[in-house]
Formats: sequence, C-alpha cells, structure tokens
Amino acid sequence: MDPLSPDQARLAGEQRKLRLQVLGLNTVEAEATFDRVARLAASFTQSPLAMVNFINDERQMFRGMYVPTASPDDKVNPDGGGIAFDLSNLSREAPGDYGFCPHVVAQGSQLALDDVFDYPRFKGNPLVNDLGVRSYLGTPLRDNTGMILGTVCVADFKPRAWDRGLREGMQELSQTLLSDFKLRDSLLAQQQELFAVFDGAPFPIMLTEGPNHLLRYANGKQGAAFGMVPQFSPGRMVLPGLEAIGVFNAMDDAYRTGQPTTLSQVSLTTYDDPRPQEFTFLCTPVRTSPGAPISGVLTVAMQSTGQSYPGSEQQAFAANVQERFERLGAMPDHRESAGYRA
Repeated sequence: MDPLSPDQARLAGEQRKLRLQVLGLNTVEAEATFDRVARLAASFTQSPLAMVNFINDERQMFRGMYVPTASPDDKVNPDGGGIAFDLSNLSREAPGDYGFCPHVVAQGSQLALDDVFDYPRFKGNPLVNDLGVRSYLGTPLRDNTGMILGTVCVADFKPRAWDRGLREGMQELSQTLLSDFKLRDSLLAQQQELFAVFDGAPFPIMLTEGPNHLLRYANGKQGAAFGMVPQFSPGRMVLPGLEAIGVFNAMDDAYRTGQPTTLSQVSLTTYDDPRPQEFTFLCTPVRTSPGAPISGVLTVAMQSTGQSYPGSEQQAFAANVQERFERLGAMPDHRESAGYRA
C-alpha cells in the first residue's frame, strides 16, 4: 500500500476522530470489553504487553490494556518465571506518532516486527527507549463499516518470531470487536426516535460526552435559550453563561459519582427572553453501552420562575426521557439536531 500524503493522512485522522466521537470512543477511559480483549491477546501470544488502541488525529487512546505487574497472581505465563517489574501505572494515552501502532493504521495492514533492531526505521522509536520493547505485532482494528479505528497489538521485551498462527489469531481476535461496534450503531439508530421527542420538548435538553463535557446533542429549545454552538465543542468554553452559574459543576458531580445531580433555582437571562428567569437543571449520567463506564451527562433545564419547584409535568417528562435513555444505554449521533450543527 502506498504511503498517504500529509493531506490524506490529516483527512483520514479527522474522519477517524469523527467516527470515534460518534461511537463514544474518543476518550482514554478504560472499558471492560477492550481490557478483556487485550488480556486475551496477551494470553494467546504469551506477551507481557497488549493493547486495544484507538487513534484519532491527535493522540492514541488505550481503552483496552494489559501490562505486567509485580503480582505473582497476575502472570500471562505462570511457568515463565514471573515478571520482575511493574508497569501498572502506564498511561492510557500517547502522542499520535508514538510507537508502532500509527504505522499499522497508516499502511492499513498487519505489522510484525520480530526484532525492532533489525529495522533502522523503527530502531529509534521512543517505545524502544522508554519501555525496552524489542518485538511487536499490531493488527488493524476495523469497525463494522470497514474504517480502521486503531489497532489490537502485543509487544515483548525480547526478540521473538511472530509465526503465521499468531498473526492469524490476532486478526481473528480483532474481528471479535465487530459485534461491539454493531451494537453501538444499533443503539444509536434506536435513539433517533427518542431524540425526536427531545426535539419537540418545551424546555432545553443537552447531552455531553466525557469529563470535559463535549456537546453531542441539543434540542431546539437549548439552542434558542443558551446559544447554538458546534457539535463536539467543549461545553465550558462555548456556554460560559451556564458555566458561570454552576451547571457544569453539577454535571461534574453526575459524571464523577454516577448519580443524578440537581442544580436548583438559578437565575439567568436567555437569548430568547431578556428577562431574568429561574431554572432548575437535572443532570443524569449516561453510558455508551450497557455495563460500560459513565460516558456523558444528559442535562434538562426546567424553568421554575414563579414556582417554588419545577412543574410536575416537566418533572414527569424529564423522568420519562431519562429512564428511556438509560434503557437504551448508548450515546447518540444527532449532528443535524435543531440546537447544534456539526
């Protein structure tokens, strides 16, 4: 495969980033499914290092990882004499050009390095100097649309031969994740019906992703009241009015604790009404898929001006959509919503 030009590489990176954002995978948070695949890769190949690595246009995100520890109960090979060092604090992210995985993504095919020192192109890679890696086997990780999102890879601290059986086994292991990507897409499609309800709601609703609260969705009322901003932009930066009254602090609490958080009766002026109004914000944590870690926050702003508490009808609506959202259990892709435009 011919190498990509700088412009082609940049475009491919941006497309990967958008796809990862849509799938709710553009963060470094660990996920049990990917950690399990990494451990299976380590066990299958008898390797001390293994990762499920997603790569956007800026960085690598090791959402699945197996690393050696000093614990005698955590060995890939119980007969191998143990592991004499601890890499359990190894970061789950790296620069976009670090290591060998970016080469796998760029060339779109498996990369097997029996001994890194045999390849002048790779001998000086920071991964060799920082971790002492001497051999590497990386396989492209494709989603159900065929796009390469990253790699499933293993590495060793000594030279070794990656035979045909190991190479084919790694390819098969990477394909087991297709069902996860299909599930995410299926849940995203189902949520389009739910968000049709959100679009017609008489009060602001927004959905954010990750600890930085990147804006994934907003209904028309949210855009009219608090401002129309680009999708996937950091909420604190683009919605300073909500930041000033503490909405994002409440969202922090919901994201961190996994419990709904309420910010009661705060006063602010909206874009569609110059008079100060009181709102109560209900912040509910959500997940990208059933059993996954908290991935975002659904925030409903209920107008409470002139009332000691939000209207019962609004409360009932909020409780209903939050319940339905949690039942579906996935982050939506709603780039054409009334509030935000990609």
